[in-house]
Amino acid sequence: MSLPRDVDVIRASFETPAAFAELFDRHARAVQGYAVRRSGSSSAADDIVAQTFLTAFEKRHTFDPANPDARPWLLGIATNHLRSLRRAEARSWGLFNRAVAALDSAPDDGGVGRLLDRLDAQSSGAALVAVLPTLSDGDRDVLLLFAWEDLSYAEIAQALDIPVGTVRSRLNRARRLLQFALRRFEQEETG
Repeated sequence: MSLPRDVDVIRASFETPAAFAELFDRHARAVQGYAVRRSGSSSAADDIVAQTFLTAFEKRHTFDPANPDARPWLLGIATNHLRSLRRAEARSWGLFNRAVAALDSAPDDGGVGRLLDRLDAQSSGAALVAVLPTLSDGDRDVLLLFAWEDLSYAEIAQALDIPVGTVRSRLNRARRLLQFALRRFEQEETG
């Protein structure tokens, strides 16, 4: 006996909400892996997975039944939650940086400036780590869904609710920026 398609599971969940658990069983690992790679934290990823499936359950009526596979849809929801997480982290880092700047400008900073220099040196190691945050949210999302989740252009378009042509242009732009950053990094390392 074959398993019901994702679209059939979603349809069944309207009558029997507990049926939606099948979707979690099928795709939670993929969403978790994606969230861990994007957030760098398994605890943050756990929150993203929970938020993703809660949102998916609440918005299951928006799922396009023409798509039998829910994984791209779920990864799109996860991407939106990851963006929210990134914005919250950026606000937190902004507050932290302003506080550190105030400490660093004090006449006797107790070594805070030297500590920050060491942290900066450690964190600037890899070109990829440096360039990913500089990509626009859209370019980064397309690149990571393509590279980490192995989604096709059409699946990425579905996940992010954008045209396939936009996926192609964003992926092309992200690749060019990464190549440029890698060349620059290699020159700095050898130069």
